[in-house]
Amino acid sequence: MATWYHAALPSKLLSGAHPSLSAFSRYYWVIDSYKSNCTLAAFTYLPKLSFPGSSTTRASQRLTQISRRFTTNSPSKMPPIYNKPQVEKYDYVVIGGGSGGSGTSRRAASYGKKVAIIEATDRPGGTCVNVGCVPKKIMWHAADLREKIMFHAKGYKLEDLPDAPKFDWSSFKTQRDAYIRKLNNIYHSNWDKAGIELHQGLGRLTSKNTVEITPPGGEKYTLNADQICVAVGGTPTTPKDDEIPGASLGIDSDGFFALEEQPKRVAVVGAGYIAVELAGVFNALGSETHLIIRGESVLRTFDPAIQEVITPWMEHSGVKIHKTSKVVKVQGQKGQTLTLETNKGEKIEVDCLLWAIGRHPCTKGMGLEENGVKLDGKGNIVVDEYQTTSVPNITSIGDVQGKALLTPVAIAAGRRLSNRLFGPPQFKDDKLSYEDIPTVVFSHPTIGTVGLTEPEARKKYGDAAVKIYKSNFRALYFSMIPEEHKEPTMYKLVCVGPEERVVGIHIIGLGSDEIMQGFAVAVKMKATKKDFDSTVAIHPTSAEELVTMA
Repeated sequence: MATWYHAALPSKLLSGAHPSLSAFSRYYWVIDSYKSNCTLAAFTYLPKLSFPGSSTTRASQRLTQISRRFTTNSPSKMPPIYNKPQVEKYDYVVIGGGSGGSGTSRRAASYGKKVAIIEATDRPGGTCVNVGCVPKKIMWHAADLREKIMFHAKGYKLEDLPDAPKFDWSSFKTQRDAYIRKLNNIYHSNWDKAGIELHQGLGRLTSKNTVEITPPGGEKYTLNADQICVAVGGTPTTPKDDEIPGASLGIDSDGFFALEEQPKRVAVVGAGYIAVELAGVFNALGSETHLIIRGESVLRTFDPAIQEVITPWMEHSGVKIHKTSKVVKVQGQKGQTLTLETNKGEKIEVDCLLWAIGRHPCTKGMGLEENGVKLDGKGNIVVDEYQTTSVPNITSIGDVQGKALLTPVAIAAGRRLSNRLFGPPQFKDDKLSYEDIPTVVFSHPTIGTVGLTEPEARKKYGDAAVKIYKSNFRALYFSMIPEEHKEPTMYKLVCVGPEERVVGIHIIGLGSDEIMQGFAVAVKMKATKKDFDSTVAIHPTSAEELVTMA
């Protein structure tokens, strides 16, 4: 739907305009209610011409229209945030407005159900949007671009570029944060369009059908619901000062996105994908970067072949990896030089210490166990294969239930849950399979993986049933680049049985993040090595190696 407004524009607005506009003396603003923009439509003024809304006969001559779209400067009205119940009882109350909470809420609302989301912060979207996947990937792009300018551009004879481009962290943070705030608003707007109420505050179970909300600076109130879903996610784990003296002088991955300035020297503690990604970003953007790990390699839960490639390459690219090391003491003051002491007696001076040693669920103080919802030893909500807790009408999705801590998993589980609870009969048994979930690490270079690692396959099927196909090479892109900057590529297929079903794919190298999505479909469909071999390769690409390995 569009509303049309007539306006005569002053002639000076036409000065300098395209010649085709010079004959026009009357314009119409077209306000599209479904999009945040306006269209300026210019019409040739013809005798007996009927404009929109006119009762006269339309002119037979063709209407010439020139449109220019632009974003209006006037602020759009934001959807409401509710501070009391709007109905006596809701069909569905979801605690947590992150990816999973949003996915399950919108699917339930699509079935005509009355839904409310309770979100503790003023930034809808959860970890992924605010302090996870999205801003992380934006920072990765900045880091990747700087590396390309520094190490690759000259090989392609792009001249007059700086040897080491300066990254304006502060300005980029402002720009990045503005984009994230835009996403927050989109989330809220989409909920409102779906008829979903947003209630801001801390949600706490008071019975199997009631959630008490404590809003910021307001009075507590309660929502009643037939179904309740807990989707509050997790938060970074950091050591306590009584465990490691001075540990609180460090920040966590949330704090990474709050940094106003780029630290000149940084230490990241951890060997998982968050540690690897953030250390890679710091290093590629020019910070002196230390990575402190307990073992000999990073990404210890990944296939050994991945570990064997990424660990030495990170060292080659400048990350100082301190192996078999633990931080035992931190001295200094926040905002000033910190001195880290390891179990080996090594002392490392940095400007920023970042803990990336894991995450834990946000279940504390939610009244879960008091109302019969079972938690495991780590505080994760225990659910069955249908996301149902120990209380039949209370479900849980996402990181808070401790399985496959990935945004797309939370969304997929949430949508299937609402299909089962509120959808048509064909969805009465809908659930998410947690097998063969693909994932990517935004390291330098990127990593993609799906299915079983080689050790997992050997344990499950036996050594005799497992056959490995593996290839190490350099992408064609690096043919024009000096040897010391040629990133490695390694592709590995894990196959089992006489039919050689592909049960695992593990790849590292340029473009692996994009390549993995398509090949994950093949693994999910239980493709065999023969299926891969019968697929014609796309040349020249790195991905063709997956269908040509012998």
